[in-house]
Amino acid sequence: MEIIKTPIEGLLIIQPKVFEDARGYFYESYNKQVFINNNIDVDFVQDNQSLSQAGVLRGLHFQNPPYAQGKLVRVLKGSVLDVAVDIRTNSPTYGQNFTIELNETNKTMFWIPAGFAHGFLTLADNTIFSYKCTNYYNKASEGCILWNDSDLKISWNITNPVLSDKDREGTVFKSFKSNF
Repeated sequence: MEIIKTPIEGLLIIQPKVFEDARGYFYESYNKQVFINNNIDVDFVQDNQSLSQAGVLRGLHFQNPPYAQGKLVRVLKGSVLDVAVDIRTNSPTYGQNFTIELNETNKTMFWIPAGFAHGFLTLADNTIFSYKCTNYYNKASEGCILWNDSDLKISWNITNPVLSDKDREGTVFKSFKSNF
């Protein structure tokens, strides 16, 4: 498993070592000791999975403390454009985003610690997205930043995604008050 740092402190790309042969493939999708060796000493308490068609955008979501969540995300089938936005007020990269494509072919995983808003755009029909969370979901603690906020300058490469009401009504970043 290769751990790759991004330009935003704390966000990590995780590239598993994939063993392929005529039968298919095998890879280790999580190893606690590898995480600890890379200063990610967390306990995962909840696994989530979603199925979406192409053009569905989910995000930018986060959980406020004390229910803040770190997430280890990956795509089991299909493809997504995955985005994390730094909402840690004391961070030199506050308000900056990092984007990566995760898909069933590259098997890349993405570690998003607490203090980030997260979202993804599905690029293929029947995309299955999986994430391990370090805290339990709490509806009263959830937040949502507007996915297409012009101050964030996220290149989604879509003008009319399929959105939930919650995502359509996200908070504008200028008026957002971070608890991180």
